[in-house]
Amino acid sequence: MARDLGSDTLPRRGRLRVYLGSAPGVGKTYRMLDEARRRQERGADVVVGYIECHGRRHTEGMLEGLDVVPRLTRTYRDSEFREMDVDAVLARRPTVALVDELAHSNIPGGRNAKRWQDIEELLAAGIDVITTVNIQHLESLNDVVQKITGIPQRETVPDEVVRRADQIELVDMAPQALRRRMAHGNVYKAEKVDAALSNYFRVGNLTALRELALLWVAGRVDEGLRDYRVQHNIDRVWETRERVVVALTGGPEGETLVRRAARISDRTAGGELLAVHVTRSDGLAGASPGALATQRQLVESLGGSYHVVVGDDIPTALLSFARANHATQLVLGTSRRGRITRFLTGPGIGETTVDASEDIDVHMVTHEFTGRGRLPSLGRRHSRRRTVAGFTSGLLLPCGLTAVLSQTRETLNLTTVALLFQLGVVAVALLGGAASALMASLVASLLLNYYFMPPIHTFSIDHPNNVIALAVFAAVALTVSTVVDRATRQTGRAARATAEAETLSTLAGSVLRGADAVPALLERSRTAFAMDCVALLDRTSGEVLARSDSGTTTTTEDGTTEIPVGPGALLVLSGRRLPAAEHRVLTAFAAHVAAALERDRLATVAAEIEPIKAADRMRTALLAAVSHDLRTPLAIARASVGSLRSPDVEFSPEDQSELLATLDESLIRLTGLVENLLDMSRLQAGALTLNLTPVHLHDLLPRALDSLDDPEAPVQSVGLDAAPPVIADPPLLERVLANVISNAVRFNAPGAPVLVTAGAHLDLVEIRVIDRGPGIARENQDAVFLPFQRLGDSDNTTGVGLGLALSRGLAEAMGGTLEVEDTPGGGTTMLLTLPAAPVPEPGGEEQ
Repeated sequence: MARDLGSDTLPRRGRLRVYLGSAPGVGKTYRMLDEARRRQERGADVVVGYIECHGRRHTEGMLEGLDVVPRLTRTYRDSEFREMDVDAVLARRPTVALVDELAHSNIPGGRNAKRWQDIEELLAAGIDVITTVNIQHLESLNDVVQKITGIPQRETVPDEVVRRADQIELVDMAPQALRRRMAHGNVYKAEKVDAALSNYFRVGNLTALRELALLWVAGRVDEGLRDYRVQHNIDRVWETRERVVVALTGGPEGETLVRRAARISDRTAGGELLAVHVTRSDGLAGASPGALATQRQLVESLGGSYHVVVGDDIPTALLSFARANHATQLVLGTSRRGRITRFLTGPGIGETTVDASEDIDVHMVTHEFTGRGRLPSLGRRHSRRRTVAGFTSGLLLPCGLTAVLSQTRETLNLTTVALLFQLGVVAVALLGGAASALMASLVASLLLNYYFMPPIHTFSIDHPNNVIALAVFAAVALTVSTVVDRATRQTGRAARATAEAETLSTLAGSVLRGADAVPALLERSRTAFAMDCVALLDRTSGEVLARSDSGTTTTTEDGTTEIPVGPGALLVLSGRRLPAAEHRVLTAFAAHVAAALERDRLATVAAEIEPIKAADRMRTALLAAVSHDLRTPLAIARASVGSLRSPDVEFSPEDQSELLATLDESLIRLTGLVENLLDMSRLQAGALTLNLTPVHLHDLLPRALDSLDDPEAPVQSVGLDAAPPVIADPPLLERVLANVISNAVRFNAPGAPVLVTAGAHLDLVEIRVIDRGPGIARENQDAVFLPFQRLGDSDNTTGVGLGLALSRGLAEAMGGTLEVEDTPGGGTTMLLTLPAAPVPEPGGEEQ
């Protein structure tokens, strides 16, 4: 499954090809080497910048015949590490460079912190790069993968780095096939297979990771197709994926339409449901904000997305939104209008949409409210058919009244007849507006004069009162028609303001629910205005700061509308030309974007200040602790020395020995306290020096037990001899184990031994220190690692409470973790996790 995203706009930049895998062992490196050999056979100059074979002999065999650039050795904390020599690859200037493990973090001290930044240098130099990455290392999926597997991924790569690749190829394998490969020893060594199969490589985990990889690549393929259609001006619907748009009016039929559309989208794998509500300048009769809120919740609960679109013409706005999102089907409800309303207002939204839908399938869904709607709102702007109906009524209604009233000339007086004609003019004004009302008043005046004012059947008037009555009749008709027309315009303005407020309210709600405000605002802007793409550009450099998921807008020349966002940014929209009426809403969108940018800036500043505040709090706490906890051992030592030096008292040898023992114990406590304080200070300052080497736990545990306050405390160990060595600083690991075991001994049940176990899991070694004490409540499990914290604070002689805090800090400095778990049956388990030392081994084939 591959995707070509390249363009020839930057011919000097190298092309990036990424092999994306769902899990370790699916064969990314093997596929990369196979591609390299094919290119070499075609005459390309291929070099290996960095490859990690993990000891697999078949993968190593693929390296034969390829030019390998020697690695660069770096020293970090007294240990040597081998990294890619970027300068050597740049000096070699090959056509293609192979660089494995895109998400890898470089050893501190180089010019780039991440390997993907090294690759950017190679690409900028015109070198094509082939690389590999697993789905769990993508930044956007990091938390999702951790929830699935229970294992945090510390090395991540921004999604945009992979998304910008010219080619992305998914290396896929069924979970059962990958587990068989592991069982045959082709991924991990034999002693790791059982633990891996029962933990990370469970069928459920692998299936979920495979689905994540497939969906991520499918999304990138969809983006590529969308870009291609925009670049080639293809407006026709390509039914590569079912996208169902359901139009919501805010009426009571909305939930029926949503469920029907959801069933349509669920019929095909990968179907997408989008709900859209159009706000227009003349409002929408029957639109209930409460109903729309309920329908929105229903859409989101069914896995769909809700959008609000601004548009004066609802059918055009619906179809523009559907085409902008490449929808294949559009679901509308049958009209709630009755026959009379349909006659007066012309064809409805559904009929107009069907006529203009072209290659989008339109579903007209019947519901229980069909034909039960109210009469048309008299405050709406008049449609063309309604205007024609107004003029027609202005001509025919007076004629009809004349035909009826002429039969009752002897019964009705002139005043009653004039009032009836006046009522007809008002009805025409309400239906057709001022122009049709003016025509109706003229026709009615002539007919009233000819048929009802003496002398009858002439256009002359023989009484002055009749002249006044006719003039008043015409004046009232013109006044009513003017008032009605002005009310219509005011109603339109009010409805426009309501529509804009509704759109902005929906926008604010969607942003508040999301963590990343700026991309959410851009995507909402794109859908609300039915644009192809919306991008946020730096006004000075033209750099793309953020962009909606669709389109290729990268410069102001690509856009059709642009609007300033704060002092330094520009919002650029590409697609249709926006009318002036919609620019007001767009300006409000831009203000929201500016506020979101400022909020992100302030959050960044706050994040930078927080470590300084934390360090300041730590220094304050250290000073407070020193002033209190150093006093006791110093006082005891001083008293012991003073007693021994006193000339007034003669001590027996036994008393002298006891005083010296007390002095020695105080000095030991003082030394340990000062060491903890100094180490905690070094950790906070980042100045702790580590000597990371392979350490065997069975050799280290006895030394840790010897340093306990009670060396005779009952401690049992299980599995330490079989556990692989860990990468750690031996003295520091000894202190971590001593602190954790000492804490377990202190709170253990009387007579029960503390149990220390170790076992391998993937590339980690898990060390558990288990006690049978009272345990720690879940809400307090994180608090035990805070400096100067002893739960209960009942014992004021046990030091400053740095033991566990320092132990966690030292574990994390060595690349590990220290967590609290509940012991089954009661008690506390401290879980210390450290990286396992690599052991050379014969490997299997990854293909």
